[in-house]
Amino acid sequence: MDGRVWLTVAGVVALGLAIAVGVLLVRVFAARRLLLDAGIPLRDKALFWGAVIYTVSPVDLIPDPVYLDDIGILLLALRSLHAAAAAVRSGAGTAKEPGTA
Repeated sequence: MDGRVWLTVAGVVALGLAIAVGVLLVRVFAARRLLLDAGIPLRDKALFWGAVIYTVSPVDLIPDPVYLDDIGILLLALRSLHAAAAAVRSGAGTAKEPGTA
């Protein structure tokens, strides 16, 4: 393959990575609201912050130039945080009021 094909492939990969990073940043900023919620367990909040620290730290489980493991760990932490928020919301909606049978 010539240089033009490699440049096109690199451009497509870079564009895909930029889109993935953009979506991830939007989800991280949306998670700020959940972190302030008092009903979310501390374990899930700590997991999220640990994933953020791992993402920005120079230590890496899998050394790679694309940060695939960093993004994966952060996405798993976001999924855990959203699942905890959904569990708290569903539990709050079914809780009985005091004094009712």
